[in-house]
Amino acid sequence: MFASDLPTPAVLIEKSRLESNLAAMQSKAKSEGVAVRPHTKTHKSVFIAGLQQDHGAQGLTVAKVGEAETFAAAGFTDIRLAYALYGDEKYARVSKLLATCRISFCVDTREGAQAASDFFSKADQIVDVVIETDIGYHRCGVLWDNPESVAFAKWVDGLPGLRVCGILTHAGHAYYGPQSEGETLAESLKRVSNQERDRMLEFAVGLRDAGVQAAVKGDLEISIGSTPSLRYFTNTTHEGFRITEIRPGNYVFHDKTQVNLGVCSWEDCALTVQATVFSKHKNDDGSERLFLDSGKKVLTSDGAYKAEGFGQIMYDSKAMVPMPHAVINALSEEHGWVRVRGGSTLNVGDTVRVVPNHSCVVVNTQPVMYLVDGENVVSTIQVDAQSKVV
Repeated sequence: MFASDLPTPAVLIEKSRLESNLAAMQSKAKSEGVAVRPHTKTHKSVFIAGLQQDHGAQGLTVAKVGEAETFAAAGFTDIRLAYALYGDEKYARVSKLLATCRISFCVDTREGAQAASDFFSKADQIVDVVIETDIGYHRCGVLWDNPESVAFAKWVDGLPGLRVCGILTHAGHAYYGPQSEGETLAESLKRVSNQERDRMLEFAVGLRDAGVQAAVKGDLEISIGSTPSLRYFTNTTHEGFRITEIRPGNYVFHDKTQVNLGVCSWEDCALTVQATVFSKHKNDDGSERLFLDSGKKVLTSDGAYKAEGFGQIMYDSKAMVPMPHAVINALSEEHGWVRVRGGSTLNVGDTVRVVPNHSCVVVNTQPVMYLVDGENVVSTIQVDAQSKVV
């Protein structure tokens, strides 16, 4: 089957680029002496998780219990929920998973830690937890440099039913780009990457000094990861501690956001949305407007750093040459509105490939993706954890 035979919209994964991205991240991890625990939120696929494992990944990261259940059922035995769980319903599901695999999850509040302790101690189980740590993104987590955060970790370590096995952070502010006059993109990513590493190592020292057992014994897991900050990540030793694992997600596919941040090139983007032009009209100013059969329900309305529009149409999908004069300037639910400056060679019935602004959210809209080698469809990839948001 050829890609052109597929009904559109269709999510295509270029096999050679996927393999190259997996190999590149594993090589990076090996050179820095860290384990790769990839975040499966990007692909939600048992098949791709298997490829990551084949390349050397040690364990998986998920966001929700439903994702953990999907991958545990597929035979994966070391799963980390990079999410602060709360509620007996979720704890009960984790409790069942402990029979077949190692599960760990985040805590960052006394209420959450106490609730988890009450449940698992009553169930006569001990579950690994990681202290979610805020090193600058200010989403969730205890502040890395606040003495109360060390005290919190020590308190959690003493709760029945819980064992503090590590600390975890997400440097999401790497996506903000330069934050001061004269700072370049590369400098901004290096700054955040160094903060992520140095602040986590400093926090680990504090936990050891406070007597948190895993830190004292030297087996504290120190987990970092965002695809942009890992672009310039270098490991180092600080008072006996080193980063032990990285949790990149988007790296398997990349997208327009990563290109605009300087993390990768268009040639690294493995995921494209194949769409069909189904309507074409002229505007009063002589420009043209086209409509693709991919709207918010496929491309999603996520923006991208310094991006114009909602994804990049590729002029040549083999060489990954963008079509700069065609901008997906608006979306409705089922329509991608394309503004073309001047005339367009695209006509009704033509297909295009679009690199989305954010590949992770696109995948969650689809039940399947198609692995392709150029124009040849190699196989169908199930999105096994699609819509597993609970």
